[in-house]
This record gives sequence, C-alpha cells and structure tokens, in this order.
Amino acid sequence: MFTLCIELYSYRRQQNPILSYRLTTSHGWILPSEFLSFVVINSVQMPLLSSKFLQKHRELRLAHLALSMMTMGYVWQEGENDTVEVLPCSLAVPCWEVSQRLGLPPILTHADGVLANWRKKDPEGPFNMENLELLVRLPGGDSVQGFFLVTLLVELAGVPASIPTVINGVKCGDSEAVARALEDISQSVQDMTDAIKLMQVYVDPSVFYGIMRIYLSGWKDNPCMPKGLIYEGVQTEPLEYSGGSAAQSSLLHCFDELLGIKHEAKNGDFLTRMRSYMPPAHKQLIQDISLQPSLRNFVQQQANEQLNQAFQVCVTKLLAFRSYHINVVSRFITVPAARARQLRNQSRDLEEAMISRAPSALEERGTGGSGIMTFLKSVRDQTKIAFLSETIKTITERTILQYFV
Repeated sequence: MFTLCIELYSYRRQQNPILSYRLTTSHGWILPSEFLSFVVINSVQMPLLSSKFLQKHRELRLAHLALSMMTMGYVWQEGENDTVEVLPCSLAVPCWEVSQRLGLPPILTHADGVLANWRKKDPEGPFNMENLELLVRLPGGDSVQGFFLVTLLVELAGVPASIPTVINGVKCGDSEAVARALEDISQSVQDMTDAIKLMQVYVDPSVFYGIMRIYLSGWKDNPCMPKGLIYEGVQTEPLEYSGGSAAQSSLLHCFDELLGIKHEAKNGDFLTRMRSYMPPAHKQLIQDISLQPSLRNFVQQQANEQLNQAFQVCVTKLLAFRSYHINVVSRFITVPAARARQLRNQSRDLEEAMISRAPSALEERGTGGSGIMTFLKSVRDQTKIAFLSETIKTITERTILQYFV
C-alpha cells in the first residue's frame, strides 16, 4: 500500500484541511467521507501524481474512476456559463496515462460511474440497493447513489443472458438449445426492465436534471464547450470526448448484434463510436458476436415453432425495455427541461428553483451528445424491424403497454 496526499477544496471552493486518499489492493480508493460530498481540485496546489505504482488492472480501473470524477468536477464546477478551457497537467497527465494503459478515454464513462463504482456494505450480503454503496459520488445526494446503483442492477440483470449458448447452438444446428437460450435471454431482458423501474423510486428527477446531469456531460457535440478541452501536458490542441451515456453499455450492443438489429446510418455511427468508450475486452466481445453466423437467418430457416416464438419474445422484451427507457428519459429529462424553460421565462427570483439552474444547452441532448429523444425513438423503431412477421409485430406493440403500469 502507498499513500498519495493532495490539497482538496470542497464543492463551491470552500476551503477544507488537507485531505488524503490512498490506494489499497483490498479496498481500492479509500476516500475521506468529506470527499464523498464531492470536491473541486485546486490545480495550483495539487501535485503531479505518477501512475507507475499502479500495476494491477483493478488498481488502474479505480484510478480512472477517481481521476475522471475529479476531471468532471473541475470542468463543470461553475456550471455551463463559466467552463474551463484547460485541464491542469496535475490532473490531465495522470488521467491520460491511466487511460492509455486501460484503452479508455480520459473522461468519466459508463464503465467508470456504473461498473467500477460500487462495493457491498456486507461482502456476504445480497446484491441489492440496501447492501450497495458508491465509492465516489457526484453532487446530488441520495439521487446520485440511486442513479448509478439502479443502472448497475440493470447491468447485473443482463448477466445470466446465454449469448454463447445461442451462438454455439446455431453453429451446431441445435434448434432446441437455441430456443432455450433465447428464453433465458428474454427473462434477463425482462429483469432489466424491472430493475430500471427502480429509477423512479431512488432518483428525484429535479435533482438529476438540475444538479447531477451536467457532471455526466462531455466536451464533444456540446454547445457549452464547442472547442473541446485542452489536456495540459498531454497535447496543445483541444480534445473532444463524449460524456457518459447508456449507449456505452456493452450489454445492449451485444443483444443488438445477436438479434441482428441494425441501426440507421447516423445513429449507427454514434453507437459504433460509443464502443471506443468501453473497456477493450467489451468492445472485442461485441465484435466477436457480430462475426458469428446470423441467428435471425437460422431461425427463419428452421421449421421450429418453439424457436420462432422464442426469438419473437426476445425481440419483444428488448423493444419493451427500450420503450420503457424512453419513458424514463421523458420523466427525468424532457419534463424537467420543459419546466426549466418555464421557470426561466418567469420574471421572479429563481434561486429556490433547483431545476431552473440546469444547463439549457443540454435540454435536447443526451450527455453523450446525441439528440436524445430522436435517437432513442430511432433505436426503438429499428428494434421493431427485427421481428419475423408483421402480424407478430402488431401484437407485440400492444403488449408493450403492460410495462408502463
């Protein structure tokens, strides 16, 4: 174990005593409780930290989480109207070095905030909201914990999906094995839909939209930072990186490749670009799945009612998940954005209105930079095309309504 000490300033630049954090192989980044309410780095006093002592993959992932969280705090600490143009070398250089070693971009990604940002309170306890907590938080209190941990549970729900079994079954011509595996995948996607419903229980839309969301934003396709960000000590020209996005989840990319779901040119390009924000092994898995024999063609060639139905149900469940995701985005972004516009147009003091302080530049955009509703609806509509028959598609569209009650 070794200890690194840095000068930290609390949120909104209120000075605190010197705090420290250390890296241990057993617990990862151990941050003082004051840090968990968020910090803003004082770039003058922060020393240039070396990453040479970080050897194991787990150490590097935890370092990337901490450094990218600090980066988001430094860039967005004053909101959308006073963003910085240069990330200080004391933060930019170690963040860049760790990112290069991991094959990740030097910005907070889905793989950081969700996949690498949790621990069990009781190591032997269940994997649920009550027994999970974050390692590092953004501003936003309990809603921050709720957002990241619910998203983690959505990812966890997809883990049992039997994608390798489907692929092997197709190669061997085993229709029954493929059908059973597709039924397992359908259940996994259903569990993902059930998990994402917890978002409305654990996350306050006003807090998410008004406080937290800007810290997930990047500096590519973002009107707040049209020139990008200079990483001092790394490159003299500004660099552009997208913020964290559900489009960076490798799970949904895997399902799309397996089921033969193809996206329109613009959205397809965006989703392909999002793969560069995933851990390299995840990106490689998606590529490997895409190179396998077509599942859809296999199903169409088999005179097997069970297989046909299993495929249709699988697409149905994925369509329902994406439809419910649109519902969540509407509740947490579209509706608060409309309310924020209304409040800004009123000629009264808005300091008490949390939602009105949200960045106006992100009202129609996702944190990854996409036109959020247009993008999500297009992805959903392309999922419909994967159905094998128009009759089943019509029936399936009606069944989606059950997921919104």
